[in-house]
Amino acid sequence: MSNNCYLEIIRPGLNSTFQDKGRFGLHHFGIPVSGAMDYRSYLISNALVKNDFKVGVLEFAYQGPLIKLHNGNANFCITGNVIFKIIKKNKDIIEGVCNKNYFIEDQDQIDILATKKSVFGYLSFEGGFVLKKSWNSISTNTKAKIGPNDGNKLNTGDKIFLKKNNIENFKARYLKIDYKEDNEIRVLIGPNYDYFSKDSQNRFFKEDFLITNLTDRMGMRLKGFGLENIKSSNIRSEGIVKGVIQVPPDGHPIIMLSDYGTIGGYPKIANVASVDYDKLAQKIPNTKIKFKCIGLLEAEKLYKNYRDNISKVINNIKLIK
Repeated sequence: MSNNCYLEIIRPGLNSTFQDKGRFGLHHFGIPVSGAMDYRSYLISNALVKNDFKVGVLEFAYQGPLIKLHNGNANFCITGNVIFKIIKKNKDIIEGVCNKNYFIEDQDQIDILATKKSVFGYLSFEGGFVLKKSWNSISTNTKAKIGPNDGNKLNTGDKIFLKKNNIENFKARYLKIDYKEDNEIRVLIGPNYDYFSKDSQNRFFKEDFLITNLTDRMGMRLKGFGLENIKSSNIRSEGIVKGVIQVPPDGHPIIMLSDYGTIGGYPKIANVASVDYDKLAQKIPNTKIKFKCIGLLEAEKLYKNYRDNISKVINNIKLIK
């Protein structure tokens, strides 16, 4: 392990933060789990560079950073649906392919240009980054100022030190992933479902909702027909979890995402099933989504299948000869 090899941030990107699996068991302190928004892409990112699944990665939204490597060589990959290129020190340019690892040398650059029809992408390096953990996690929550870099997004001029400065016996690995358009989001009935009129309950599952620009790692505001609350728009604040769908007085739902506040005082009509959270998190603003109601047993079975599928996908990583 050496602290001499580092990444120089030439351009930070729009919203680049360190993330891992998140921090658990801290709700009673008002601290959410945080962690990677697209858990599947995060896990695949680590697998492609032979990291343990708990190793932290760099998550970026829409446009990623422009990075330059100093004092060593490295094995990296980018996952998600992302446009990027590698600029070699001799000015040669390699058009990057997602879900494939690459070997880079001193003075090479990685330019992450944009995500395609999605929000988040992930950059991982073999061995991971040299970062100080907060509550056993390097996940960054910018609103709470928790995590590396004083809880802030990356800035121009930042240096990120790598745990490995010399990659031996590099082998290229690749995973083919097909991206499908699917705007159905499965949910479970929430504890305040009966606060809403029968007409609103029916329309909630029949009509589309538009994802607005008021969306970040904390929450996603939707625009729809306006749910009719027949009891009370404000309830006693109580604990909430990632994926809960709250409805404020204007009737337009808010889905709480990974950096959610741990308590909320709006009625909760439903909760996004864990199996569809990755899919939801990658939906860009002005996309229409439709909710489908499922039961708890089905949600548990689907989530198990989701985890099993990730394992199968990772086991299908191929060496490039």
